[in-house]
Order: sequence, then structure tokens, then C-alpha cells
Amino acid sequence: MKYVCDVCGWVYDEEQGVTAQGIAPGTKFENLPDDFVCELCGVGKENFSQES
Repeated sequence: MKYVCDVCGWVYDEEQGVTAQGIAPGTKFENLPDDFVCELCGVGKENFSQES
């Protein structure tokens, strides 16, 4: 599943994770830490929408 930042369009891909933030590949969006932020613009995960 992929989730898109509503502010800048950066995509969080559950299959890839975000190694720069210590988020392992396969980490579900709902399991991301509360302090997760967009790699590009820094907004929180409440500003992401599931990609259709």
C-alpha cells in the first residue's frame, strides 16, 4: 500500500519503508511512529492519504 503526502506529494511505500528514518521495509502506515514526518516537507502522518 502507498500513502501520499497531501501537502507535497511525497509517497510513503509500505514495501520500501524509510530507512533514513529507521522505518523498516514492510512497515504498515498505521504502525508508523506518532512522530513520523514527510521526508520532503516535514508534515505529520495525519496529512497523508491512501493512494487510490
